[in-house]
Amino acid sequence: MISREPSLKVGILDFCREVNGSFNDNFSIEGSRQIQGAFRAHCENGRIVLTSGDGDIITSEEIQCINVSAGTFTLRDVSIGLQFHWERKEEQSFKGNVIFKSRENGTLTVINEITLEEYLASVISSEMSGEAPIEFLKAHAITSRSWLAAMLGREERNVDIDPERSIRSDDELIRWYDREDHDIFDVCADDHCQRYQGISKTASGRASKAVEDTRGIFLVHGDEICDARFSKACGGLTEEFENTWEDKHFPYLECISDSSIQHSKILSEPAAEDWILSNPDAFCNTTDGNMLRQILPSTDQETTNFFRWAVDYERSELEEILNAKSGMNFGTLLNLVPLHRGPSGRISRLQIEGSKRSLVVGKELEIRRWLSKTHLYSSAFVIMTERDTEGVPKHFLFYGAGWGHGVGLCQIGAAVMAAKQFPAEEILKHYFRNAQLKKLY
Repeated sequence: MISREPSLKVGILDFCREVNGSFNDNFSIEGSRQIQGAFRAHCENGRIVLTSGDGDIITSEEIQCINVSAGTFTLRDVSIGLQFHWERKEEQSFKGNVIFKSRENGTLTVINEITLEEYLASVISSEMSGEAPIEFLKAHAITSRSWLAAMLGREERNVDIDPERSIRSDDELIRWYDREDHDIFDVCADDHCQRYQGISKTASGRASKAVEDTRGIFLVHGDEICDARFSKACGGLTEEFENTWEDKHFPYLECISDSSIQHSKILSEPAAEDWILSNPDAFCNTTDGNMLRQILPSTDQETTNFFRWAVDYERSELEEILNAKSGMNFGTLLNLVPLHRGPSGRISRLQIEGSKRSLVVGKELEIRRWLSKTHLYSSAFVIMTERDTEGVPKHFLFYGAGWGHGVGLCQIGAAVMAAKQFPAEEILKHYFRNAQLKKLY
């Protein structure tokens, strides 16, 4: 286990042709050269060209800019919510150092080098509103800190992780995604890892206090830091790790009821339909607008009906989406058949049957990507198919539950628990059974 605070390399922008921004205070390059004010960076012949506002030009394959005055830098046109329905560009400011690094394809990457605890203060208030209940923010800080340390620990131990993270054959494609998709930085700044949107989201100070109050505290199991995960809303039951990522079971990431009432795990298709079409008691089952405004950041407040939701497709529309997302021509879409669900009802293997070909696809995120122009809220859904007189589908109606992969901490559920006066320790014990809290630095 770690014994001191690590630093992180966070990829803010990647595969960019040009980057514009400003150094808001003095930054040092090459040990002594000072730069401040507006800048433009682009890549020429495999080298970064950094031009300052006064016309000074610096070129190198990698340019490290050291923050010498505890100041900030600003980047324009930072994309957030990549490929999700809330995708947009923002201007964001950051603490720490900045690194410009060239890539072989003539693009560049912008990396923010920052301490773990400073990074966390932004993550907590980027993932959820900085005005959320303090006990929830503490629980989230410990969860996020644990995930980061577990990820860094894998890197340090050179844990062999299959770079493909997929199983392919003529009739099956099972693929999963994790932060190991990144090569020259530790984590990205978007939902693929953890949302990190700079210092503007930490203005309230509540997120910073939650990080300070829990400094160095981690979820641990045995002699390892927990690979803690979180998603927006589990839908009433959390999911198990192995149904979303690699086939590995963690005793602290098991299916639990997001409620004071014990709900049964989903073990059959009839049970999945009964569960998803019901309105069960759950902490994340809330429509309290005032509470959600207090909990969710502004971008997430645009998402409604996340606990139970519905999407209606004409067959031709879904065929077009499916062919575009998969890169395959299924012909006339005939059937969508769940082959395996996790205990939360999330589908991890789905058979797609068409007139030209059939294929089994998984895991949950790949299913969500293939069946939506952006992403379905979750893979916990049942399909109602309307057919014509010849049995050919006309409409596919999806009824779904939850928002996200559902593993580990349910963010909305945890925030509601905090609003009901549950302390952070009890919230974490609820979602991470068989884990303990331990201060490591």
